Amino acid sequence: MPLFQRILVANRGEIALRVIRTAQEMGIETVAVYSDADRNALHVRRASHAVHIGGSKPAESYLDIGKIIAAARSAGADAIHPGYGFLSENEDFSQACLDHKIEFLGPPPAAILAMGDKVEARKIAQKAGVPLVPGLQEDVDEPRLKAAALQVGYPVMLKAAAGGGGKGIRIVRDESQLLEAFHMARAEAKGAFGDDRVYLEKFVTRPRHVEIQVLADKHGNVVSYGERECSVQRRHQKLVEESPCAALTPAIRKAMGDAACQLARAVGYVGAGTVEFLFSGGRFYFLEMNTRLQVEHPVTEMRFGVDLVREQIRIGAGEKLAPVPEPRGHAIEVRVNAEDPENYFPSLGLITRLSLPGGPGVRLDSALFRGLEVTPFYDSMLAKLVVWGEDRAQAIARCQRALRELRIVGVATSLPVALRTLASDEFQGGDYDTGILERIPKKAAASRRELAMLAAAAARFLVQERAGARSAEATAAASITPRWGLLGRAERLRRTGR
Repeated sequence: MPLFQRILVANRGEIALRVIRTAQEMGIETVAVYSDADRNALHVRRASHAVHIGGSKPAESYLDIGKIIAAARSAGADAIHPGYGFLSENEDFSQACLDHKIEFLGPPPAAILAMGDKVEARKIAQKAGVPLVPGLQEDVDEPRLKAAALQVGYPVMLKAAAGGGGKGIRIVRDESQLLEAFHMARAEAKGAFGDDRVYLEKFVTRPRHVEIQVLADKHGNVVSYGERECSVQRRHQKLVEESPCAALTPAIRKAMGDAACQLARAVGYVGAGTVEFLFSGGRFYFLEMNTRLQVEHPVTEMRFGVDLVREQIRIGAGEKLAPVPEPRGHAIEVRVNAEDPENYFPSLGLITRLSLPGGPGVRLDSALFRGLEVTPFYDSMLAKLVVWGEDRAQAIARCQRALRELRIVGVATSLPVALRTLASDEFQGGDYDTGILERIPKKAAASRRELAMLAAAAARFLVQERAGARSAEATAAASITPRWGLLGRAERLRRTGR
């Protein structure tokens, strides 16, 4: 008998599809929920059942606790998987599942509440003996601001107490910037989380962002599944993740894993969670705990040969943790976002052509298909490309090859940023930090041969398009890059000679 009869997935896109697949492998029926914008989405088509829950805006659908619970009850679901984002770290949602006797495949409300408030999380971490970045644990107000900053010492970082996803954060390098940054951080925190409290901590120079994956069952057992390096970020949001971290020694890796498990025990954690740290100068400091499955969880799955969603379902059903297998090789994940690769502005449109990568050690988590409309209502992430190699060098080469195979036509994507990052000396050497993207040139100079090839491809494409040809050669030429990018670059070549 399956552990549950029917699981509702309170999410959309690739994470909904990913949960549905694991549940189906376990013999469990699945229920998809969808908004107006997602009527034709893949997760709706793949689930055993689907329930419409409202308008395209998240507040009208995926963020409406009442509608999600009503959908679960009407569909006869005995468990809910929240995915990530939306209601995944909402203690009221966890409590609502509890109240309606539906198993929430995540932590209990008290753990979400404790770790969701960054000020409270720092206090708990300190009591549990987890190292902290120097700073003030309580939220600061304007009258105490200058004295607090001087006490901690510049540069400092202002952070939203209820924050997450890189919102409500400001770096302040001297007193002249302090007041303006404080008001901006509070305003952004209020808009994003409905809570304008901010706290202050020391800004760690050249930090690496390293996180530990933990699992905890209902019997008090907590284990660590190693670390993920997440230092390639834009606007405090991750773009490239890898495991293991090249900077950690075995002793530091063990200490970091032990600290993460201590924190999970301290809050009575259940399920999958991630404890994030800053690492600098051979020391690590607690940053925050994400009380959900992370976007980058496939990196851990590839190294450890584990299905973390399956483990979440097993834990929710009351089973004990499985033994942690030995990690093997190296894994890298690249997030592919619908955004301008030069300024990171969102890109909207219709995906008209699509070519997906394959080969040994390559995994693509996505809900992409030809004809998919990329709308302004949801996060810009389109897919996650994950690769595994015997060592880091093979994983990087494999990731570069797979990224070049991936073609998405119709919207601009972050693929050029990922390729530039993986090709950079800093990333290749493994000695990088959270400022790496600021140091990589936005546009690498193209060789004369590359420019000639682009111009020739554009010319061939124009001839074939006008003739109405749909040969394999035409398809290959068109898939080199989105049409506007290919023809635009060729036109610049013709006009400027460069």
